[in-house]
Amino acid sequence: MGTKEKVQKREKQKLQASKLHVLILHNDDVNTFDFVIETLVDVCNHDPHQAEQCALITHFKGKCDIKHGDFELLESMMNELHRRGLSATISST
Repeated sequence: MGTKEKVQKREKQKLQASKLHVLILHNDDVNTFDFVIETLVDVCNHDPHQAEQCALITHFKGKCDIKHGDFELLESMMNELHRRGLSATISST
């Protein structure tokens, strides 16, 4: 592999590493609105109004983007949401 290819490969890796990711909350029939709202405030640092809106969107649409950021931050939030019984995934943009 030549120098040009190595540079292109490194640039591609940097771009992939810096991609923005999205934490997505998925609807369930188990948790109450109040619990979901409290959890989003606590885990994702939402204000209560934002958390309520996300809970409503999740309920009516089946899912909602609740946080954008780098993978490591979102992964820790997702794990805490899972620990508390909520369904969440991470997607790259």
